[in-house]
Amino acid sequence: MTPADLAATIPLSEPMFQSAEQTVALMNLVEAVPPPAPSDLESVDLVLRLLELLAEARHPKGVTEVARALGISKARAHRHLRALVQRGYATQDPRSDGYEVGIRVLTLGEQARERFDVIRAIRPFMAQLREASGLAVTASAIVGDEVIVLEMIQGASVIDFGVRPGSRLDLHASAHGLVALAFGPPHLLDVALNRPLRRWTPQTLSEPDSVRRAVEKVRRQGWATAVDAVQIGVNALAVPVFDHRNVSRGAIALVGASQFIPAEPSAAQIDLVTTAAAQASRSLGSQGV
Repeated sequence: MTPADLAATIPLSEPMFQSAEQTVALMNLVEAVPPPAPSDLESVDLVLRLLELLAEARHPKGVTEVARALGISKARAHRHLRALVQRGYATQDPRSDGYEVGIRVLTLGEQARERFDVIRAIRPFMAQLREASGLAVTASAIVGDEVIVLEMIQGASVIDFGVRPGSRLDLHASAHGLVALAFGPPHLLDVALNRPLRRWTPQTLSEPDSVRRAVEKVRRQGWATAVDAVQIGVNALAVPVFDHRNVSRGAIALVGASQFIPAEPSAAQIDLVTTAAAQASRSLGSQGV
């Protein structure tokens, strides 16, 4: 039993505690008891949120900024940040004293990414596709109910397209996502339509019926585009990659300006991406669909 618990069981009206000095001493004892430590689950959740905050930041974050974002005290934020620095999961910028993710996070991310056999299957054909098309190439995987970009190779264009590995793509607003809805696990369409359909641009599919029609079209033709769906002037041409069960595990896509990848891509572009996807699918044991 803690001192606070003991104090709570003793009524202050008992004769032995009737003096003012004894009452004050008892109250001081109660106030001196430290607050309960956060549970293990709360601590783990906080560390994970802290890592996500640093990973998503575009610039080093100060202790005050971290504390405000996580709703914790500056002292607690500083303790966790220092612990991450000591273990290599964060670094401190000597110029600004701000914190950002460390090399250990990158190492873990690379190790985890290698466990997705779909990227091992697609990677050998990404460079070939880039050389043949001159455009950027992306590879994605279906992870749970999400479509995650696993890798990107920049094209020959002077304009770079920055889709970072690890990025989550909206199922309704990306070529990779539409491929997943058309050829991935059947429940994904319900998942997508039960979420808010974020409208990135005026061309984003934001009505359930329009998403369903787009998915049916992708099933018929075997590929998907998403011109101007997230950013005006940008398009992607994605084709599914199948495993030995002939279930889509992800996709390979060309990404570029819509002047190079129109809403109706050329037959040559479709053939290039379809061929790369078929080669990757055979690496996963697919016998064709």
